[in-house]
This record gives sequence, structure tokens and C-alpha cells, in this order.
Amino acid sequence: MSSQASYPIDATAPIVPGVDRATRTDSTRESRDSGWLDTLGRFGEWINLPRRVAARLLLSKAKHPSLRGHPRIARRLAPLIRFYEYDDATYFRADDAPPEIEARRREAFDRLATRVASKKARTIAESLALRPLISDVAFTNTYRVPFPFRSRAQRALEPGCLLQRSDGIEVEDLDGNRALDVSGWYGVNLFGADFYKRCIDRGSKLVGDLGPVLGSYHPIIGDNVRRLLALAKQDEVSFHMSGTEAVMQAVRLARYHTRRSHVVRFCGSYHGWWDGVQAGVGNPRPAHEVYTLKDLSDDTLRVLRTRSDIACVLVNPIQAMHPNANAPSDSMLVSGRSLPNYDKAAYSEWLKKLREVCTQAGIALILDEVFLGFRLAPGGAQEYFGVEADLVTYGKTLGGGLPIGVLCGKARWMRRFHEDRPSDVCFARGTFNSHPYVMGAMNAFLCALEEPAIQETYHQLDARWNSRAQDLNARLERLGFPVRVSNMASIWSVTYPAPGRYHWMFQHYLRDADIALSWIGTGRFIFPNNTTDEQFALFSQRFIAAANAMDRDGWWWSSPALTEKSIRRRLMRESIGAVLSRRSSDRSTHP
Repeated sequence: MSSQASYPIDATAPIVPGVDRATRTDSTRESRDSGWLDTLGRFGEWINLPRRVAARLLLSKAKHPSLRGHPRIARRLAPLIRFYEYDDATYFRADDAPPEIEARRREAFDRLATRVASKKARTIAESLALRPLISDVAFTNTYRVPFPFRSRAQRALEPGCLLQRSDGIEVEDLDGNRALDVSGWYGVNLFGADFYKRCIDRGSKLVGDLGPVLGSYHPIIGDNVRRLLALAKQDEVSFHMSGTEAVMQAVRLARYHTRRSHVVRFCGSYHGWWDGVQAGVGNPRPAHEVYTLKDLSDDTLRVLRTRSDIACVLVNPIQAMHPNANAPSDSMLVSGRSLPNYDKAAYSEWLKKLREVCTQAGIALILDEVFLGFRLAPGGAQEYFGVEADLVTYGKTLGGGLPIGVLCGKARWMRRFHEDRPSDVCFARGTFNSHPYVMGAMNAFLCALEEPAIQETYHQLDARWNSRAQDLNARLERLGFPVRVSNMASIWSVTYPAPGRYHWMFQHYLRDADIALSWIGTGRFIFPNNTTDEQFALFSQRFIAAANAMDRDGWWWSSPALTEKSIRRRLMRESIGAVLSRRSSDRSTHP
């Protein structure tokens, strides 16, 4: 073996016996070249620094100024907020109401609590028994009202979580109380309970001979795929077990085909509980490689044009109803809630601009229609807003009442492997994907979409629901109640134009008037698209009755000194006081 190969080459070592001079010379030359390359690299980084700073500033400008636009900061701040609650002396006058209003509220609260307890005794008892056993029940019960009011409301105004029967637009609890259901079942209920019962019944008969066999497909899947792709105007489909999984696969495919890392989502949007798209509060670990940018913003378009690390843009079209804001919830009603007016034309124009920029930059445009599904049009949000996505996710209603997640997309985005690179794959499977009974119920749903009666529900959809909202708002205004509704077709939200500390109580008056709500309360009403005029008239009657009781019992009393600013300042002082009190308690416990 030569002496050259007998020693490690170390260009920094001194000349020592036994090291060949040629080896030392070659090593020195390599070291010199490497040094020059390092210097050039550092020089290149220095030259490129202004460009990197400009890109960073552009990205920062495209973020919403609120904490919703800065989820990492929000996540760090969340643990600092300490729980506190109002005592008996403050509970009914957190807005500095005079003694007579406080007394009226206190008496009304007790009357309502007594009425709820007697009216729903069995439903409440069995629901409370589930609270320590089902984590979802504990969570929803805890976050139904703003937390300073939580404990008392939990004890006195438990709505119950159990139902035993549904019939059209009504549901019935364990005590036989029937209520008009506008909870929407998280978006599933597009055509009423009876419709989905029929879908499940018909679907089970279609696939009953095969039963729950997994792995192979029931032949009904072929008809489902053809119908679905015709509606979605896409090339291929993959089935999943939930909407969250469908979004996961869409993002994974976008990264696979672009070889890029980052996902763009918009401020306030929700795309399932997967870590990769749920940035900020609610995710125990930070979501890496996610940009949360402003909706309806030219700053965002500039970021998409200039960055080379963005694989896809996720759009949840329900955000058209409240751009750059989270889904409204009564638990966040520390003051008033006033949503911007929904502007279909403006949002349609925005999506078209987004489509154009994504095409130019090679970014996958993903429409997340898991919530909206086919509510706005037979072809979904793509048809309604006039934009074509690269990938579209569906769920909820598409399963005909059974759980489902679906991804549809262009062939170039859907392929999970490369012909010329056999080991380079994008893997996704699931035990219950394409479950025969789900495929059967899906087929019943897709076939029903073509029925004349169902097609009629889409005719003049916006005009019909806009008119209903306008009529209800006109009645509320005439009666002088400080409450309004805003809508996007058959999806509604209650708004409170005037500031107030007790708007969250309205959900309990609505329930007492036999209107069934979801756990987020007045933040979102979801009507079946086929709600009749007679059914809506009954809803309006009950809504007005609840508003009248709310007003009569003093919850909407307001002082001229009560403003959004004053309320938030008070809450800030209370929050700081709770933190300081906790620290003082910790020091006394652990001297």
C-alpha cells in the first residue's frame, strides 16, 4: 500500500516525516479551493441578504395584524391567560348595571334555570352522567359561554347532549321535548333528517349482499366515482375516513409533486384538527411549514408570486362569510359580535385572482369543501364561485349520513407514484376507506341530487334565503331588539351590533323557545336547504319570542359608557389581576 494512502489527509497539519510531499501539496490546494468557495458562499449570502429581508418583510405584511394572523404568538400567549370567574356580587352586573337591572337579571336567570331543570330532567341527568366519561362532552360543556361566567351557567343551564328521535326539521330529546333543529350536524344536514334516513336505508339495501367486506370494492363505487367527478369537474378521486384525512392527503400530494415544503392557509380558517394545518391555539406543538396569511389581500398574492417554497394554498369557502375571523362562537362573546356583510361577487373575484397566481407559480389550489359540500350548488363552491381548483376535499353530507372524506383532483396532482422512480411514492391508505355501506349511502345521495325536488332547492337559493334574513332583520329592527342575522345562503350567524356582556345568554333563551343549536350557540345556524316557508315562519316566531324575553329580562340593558373599548380594557385588567393573583398564591404556597 502506498504511503499516500497510509495517512489521513489533513491540510492543516504541519509537514511531518512519512507524509508524501505530493499529498501535502494536493491537500493544500484542495483546502485553498474550499476556502475560496466558502468565502464566495458567504459573499453570496451577504449579497442576497437584502432580497431575503425584503421577502421576509413582504411575508410579514401579508399576515393579519391580529393574533389570528400570528398563530405562533397566540400559542405562546394562551398558557399565560389564567381562569377566573365572577362572584355572586359581580355575575349579574359585569357591565355595571344598576341594582334594578341586576335584580331583574338574577330573578330571570333563576326562573330560566328552574324551567330548564323541570322541562329536561331526564335529558340533563343522563347527559351529566356522560361528562366524566366522554371527553368531547366535557370540552363542549366547558366552552359554551365565556369562561368568567362558566361555572354558574354550567350548573344552572345545562342543555343536554342526548336526542332520541329526528323528524324532518325537528329533533326530540329524552323528555319528549321537540325543537326546530338548526344545529346542522356540523354541516351534514343539507336536506333534513328524513332525507338521510332514506339514503342510509337505500344504501344498505344496495350493498347488503356484500356486507362490510373491506379491501375489495363493491361495484357501486364505479357509479359513485362517475357521478362525483362530473360534479367536481376533476379527473380522479380517492376515498378517506374523514374530512381531516382528505385534507391531509391533499396537502401531502401537493408537497409530493411540487417538492416544496410550505402550506398557505388563511387567517381564521379551519381545515380539520391535523397538526399540519391547525396552527396556533389548540395544537400542542407548533405547526411547522405553515404560513397563515390575510384573506382577500393583494399582499398575500405578492407573497405567492415571489416565494419558491409554497406547495399549496388551502381555501375554506365558508370564510367568505367572515374573512380573516374565526368561526363565531358564543364562548368568545366578551362583547358584541358584528360580522362583515357577505359579498359573493368580491369573494368570487378574489378566488379567480388566487387561481391565476397559483397557476403561474405552480402552486396547488385546494378548495376545502368538507363543511360546505354541495350546499351552495350541485357542483359545490367551485360552481357557486366560478373557480376551478386543482384539488377539492369533501366530507360530511356526501356520505349520505355516514362518515366519509373524499379528495378529487386533476390527474397530475392525484398520482401517488412516478413511473420512472419506482421507490418514490406518496403513500395513503385506510382500513375503512370505501366501506361498502358508506358507498351505498353515498350513491343514494348522489342519485337524489338529480331528483327534481332536490334540484328545485337550488333554484334562486341566494334570493330565497337572503329574503328570509332581511324579513327577520326588519322585524327585529321594528321591535327595537339589538340583534340581527347575517347569512350565506342557508348558513346564518347571529350578530349583536351593540356592545354587551350578556349576549351569550341568548343561546339559552333560544333553546328555551324550542330551537335546537349546536354547541357553539348563536354563532352559526345551519338550515336544511329544503326548509319550507311554513317551517321558517315558525322559526322566526320562536326567534322573536326568545329575543323579546331576553330584552324583557334586562340582558340587553346598556349604558352609554359601555363600549367595545371599555369592555376590553376591563377584561384586560381582570386577566392581569388573575395572573398576578396566581403568582402570589404560588409564592405563598412555595416560599
